[in-house]
Amino acid sequence: MQKKLEQALGYTYRDRQLLETALSHTSYANEIFKDNLHSYERLEFLGDSILGFVTADYLFRTFPNKHEGELTRIRAELVCEKNLAAIAERLNLGDYLLLGNGEEHGGGRHRSGTLCDVMESLIAAAYLDGGFEAAKGIVQRLILPELAQKPKSQDYKTELQELVQRQKDQVLHYELVAESGPDHCKEFTVRVLLNGAPVGSGSGSSKKRAEQAAAEEAIRRLFPENDSDCE
Repeated sequence: MQKKLEQALGYTYRDRQLLETALSHTSYANEIFKDNLHSYERLEFLGDSILGFVTADYLFRTFPNKHEGELTRIRAELVCEKNLAAIAERLNLGDYLLLGNGEEHGGGRHRSGTLCDVMESLIAAAYLDGGFEAAKGIVQRLILPELAQKPKSQDYKTELQELVQRQKDQVLHYELVAESGPDHCKEFTVRVLLNGAPVGSGSGSSKKRAEQAAAEEAIRRLFPENDSDCE
């Protein structure tokens, strides 16, 4: 069954255990091994950095006349959760996930945060299995082509910061207001304050993603003419 996934990725893993780990949710690792170190989380950590570097390197070489801020926003759009999850859905990645019983019954195969994380873990697994070029190839085949479909970038935090700085003495602050769920499936809620007044809130599977969601809502409320989406 994993052969179809490898065909879609354009890479065949020699170390099958490495591929299995990349597809193993923490709930599965805890049920089978009683140890979440057998889950994709460590690989996701590595894959996130590899994806960020390959994307940054490509953008730096492709757009020599774009400034740092614009390159940062474009990269954020390409590697955002929504974009990676959409790519994963096209690959039917959810069909290959190894989930614990609770996560299986809770709709884990189509959870956006999980799909995003596993995309990153597969990139890391390719790097460990076949070297940097193997990981780079997956990014080049599946993620960088999305650039042609996404003319407008969406790092919401950066965009919000730039918008409020059109006026002097504007201060943004992000505040964690709630944290819920088991360790393998946390949800964070963050609100963003402008000069001490709340202007948006959002939730996500990490503080970083919750902050992006909060910034997105703030843009929609304060600057509706600037609103767009990472699709």
